[in-house]
Amino acid sequence: MFDIDRRLLAKLEPVIKRVLIVDPNAHAARMLMDIMKGLGAREVVVEAENGPAMRMAEGLEPGLIFTERSGDGLNGEALTKAIRRSHMACRMSPIIMITGEATAQTIIGARDAGVHEFLRKPYASADLYKRIENVAVKPRGWVEGVGYIGPDRRRFNSGEYSGPTKRKSDVALKGSAALAEAKDQAMRILAAALNQFDDDPMQATRAVKQQAMTLKDVALKTNDPKLQVAVGALEVSLASGPPTKATLAAPIDGLLAMVHLEPSRKAG
Repeated sequence: MFDIDRRLLAKLEPVIKRVLIVDPNAHAARMLMDIMKGLGAREVVVEAENGPAMRMAEGLEPGLIFTERSGDGLNGEALTKAIRRSHMACRMSPIIMITGEATAQTIIGARDAGVHEFLRKPYASADLYKRIENVAVKPRGWVEGVGYIGPDRRRFNSGEYSGPTKRKSDVALKGSAALAEAKDQAMRILAAALNQFDDDPMQATRAVKQQAMTLKDVALKTNDPKLQVAVGALEVSLASGPPTKATLAAPIDGLLAMVHLEPSRKAG
């Protein structure tokens, strides 16, 4: 089926060791299961609906999740969002949506739900393998926001659509440009998290903590003492007790002032 180098298979192994397939079509699920076992997956479990799939994801801790977009008791986009917003160990695991509903709208919907890859049915084995290789050996940055949680949408790898709404920023930046991009995105997410804190305090707090880590890394790599001090103030606030909008406002405002962003400015 596949002519894959053993060294590449070794790189795939941690991701495909445990696989969850969510598809109400038993034939399609069985075919995918056989393919994954042929690639070396040790444990492959199939579920057909959102509820059982969520419970299985928590117990199985899959390194890779496949989901159909829709079916009786199944909404692949809602399932993806629920996994991303959970506290499960697999919340950041790659999710590949495989469906016959491949339109610009459904592809963008999958991307905005937090899906890593999109594949149209019927598919060739080579196309499936390409998606698996993408998620296993070509990691994408993680965005921990409030409105969006998942892999960096600007690096969405679906080859199914290339129309006028296809994003053009698919080439990852490097060096100082990458650090500047990371800093800008973190600042925008902080602004959005503070603005939306009352709507979802748990996720807003998680988003703030992630951006603090990102900005601390940027500050160290760019040797920026002002940013280090500002991030330190945010870390102190986070460590001083359960965060609230009031306790986070001052340190976040201090960070945003460095890039002339207002707290009401939402992440893109």
